[in-house]
Amino acid sequence: MPISRRRRGRVARSARTGNLTTTNRRKKTNKLYLLASIVIAVLVIASFAFASFSGGGGGSAQRGSAQEYIDGVGIQFPILSSRHIGVGTLATYNSTPPTSGEHWPTPERCGFFEEGLPDERIVHNLEHGNIVVSYNLLLESDVSALRGALNNIGLNNVWGVARAYDGIPPGQIGLTAWGVLDTFLGVDEERIALFFEAYSGSLGPERVPC
Repeated sequence: MPISRRRRGRVARSARTGNLTTTNRRKKTNKLYLLASIVIAVLVIASFAFASFSGGGGGSAQRGSAQEYIDGVGIQFPILSSRHIGVGTLATYNSTPPTSGEHWPTPERCGFFEEGLPDERIVHNLEHGNIVVSYNLLLESDVSALRGALNNIGLNNVWGVARAYDGIPPGQIGLTAWGVLDTFLGVDEERIALFFEAYSGSLGPERVPC
């Protein structure tokens, strides 16, 4: 039976309305996808910015709280010339262990060393804001205790270098930052942690994690 003109008009309008509705739905869906993509991109960028600000990606931004010497946390020494000297050349320092002065061009990496490291190398670490822990411990149990104490200090992972050192009396530990020295007998974890919290990455003309 033939379809009347009126009915054909209704069918055509219905088809056009259906197409329009489908198109509108697609547009809305596309807008939602676009909005979601923008939100995700903003969140990703913000997370990277926060990580950089807070020291993420290696922990290098975490530092001690002091921008200068704190009375009672070590002893302050005058800062010596910090120029580079040739590897193998010896320097003269104003403290033992040294806290500043001439040094070799390459610093030591972070870590716990049971062998000695030259003063002229670790002074470069001090220039970078690192903390150098020099120890002359006769008992292996004391060496293990010191290693454990340093492992408990998060700042030590990116700012600390520990080395055996016979330039100080037996049983003694020396903590050095740029221009600051603290020495004491035995392993005092609280005292070591305080020194790191004060001076890690805070003193020295350069601030470079080791």
